[in-house]
Amino acid sequence: MSHDTVLPEGWPRPRGYANAVLAQPGRLLSIAGMIGWDAQQRFHSDDFGQQARQALANVVDCLRAAGAGPEHIVRMTWYVTDKRAYLAAGAQVGAAFRELIGHYAIAMTAVEVKALIEDRALVEIEVTAVLPA
Repeated sequence: MSHDTVLPEGWPRPRGYANAVLAQPGRLLSIAGMIGWDAQQRFHSDDFGQQARQALANVVDCLRAAGAGPEHIVRMTWYVTDKRAYLAAGAQVGAAFRELIGHYAIAMTAVEVKALIEDRALVEIEVTAVLPA
């Protein structure tokens, strides 16, 4: 399986994500929104950065269960309940992302939402990955 970032001619290279990713061939893995609780559905923190780290760790656990890894991620969507908290935790989120995911060749979107289904959840991350055929 290979995936390559796509950058339209004349566009500046984005920082921390890709505008588009082309992946082929492979099997598609869709991971539902992961929030900042552990495998037993317990929150250990109400800190945005800590919840983001846990949500990313949960994504990695799902990837591993499918025989994949972070290198197979091609798309990621972040739903955050507070844009300012997300931005304020940028350094902490970036460190967790580099440690757990390790690359930015991922088409990413972040959206501020009014609320998430779990009241304590501050962030929810969904992922699409393409695994080797």
